[in-house]
Amino acid sequence: MKQSIVHIALVVRDYDEAIEFYTKKLNFTLIEDTYQPEQDKRWVVVSPPGSVGTTILLARASKSEQESFIGNQTGGRVFLFLNTDDFWRDYNDMVSKGIEFVRDPKKESYGMVAVFKDLYGNLWDLLQLNEDHPISKRMG
Repeated sequence: MKQSIVHIALVVRDYDEAIEFYTKKLNFTLIEDTYQPEQDKRWVVVSPPGSVGTTILLARASKSEQESFIGNQTGGRVFLFLNTDDFWRDYNDMVSKGIEFVRDPKKESYGMVAVFKDLYGNLWDLLQLNEDHPISKRMG
């Protein structure tokens, strides 16, 4: 049996501002932006550069209950984990583009890590996992 997680939905306030942030500040690729008239919404998918795995579905809040979760989908915990092949390249690029880091870079047993906020305040780890880490081995 083979299964995979295709998308993770990220609740956003506005499609265009989210696309702008993810493509211009984080260098993600816009994979799809399709209007769905029957639901008056868009299907917007972005992906980190060079990634062939899970993508992020930018899902605009359509109800007041959803709006309250924008920027806080996990109650203040780190929500998403962006692994890179060059931590310092990406960290310095993100800092130069005004990304707010809330935890400075730190060498951990599993690799380099720093925590940043996206445009809504969701917390992300920027990671460069050690080559011997089980996930690095799976990514080959």
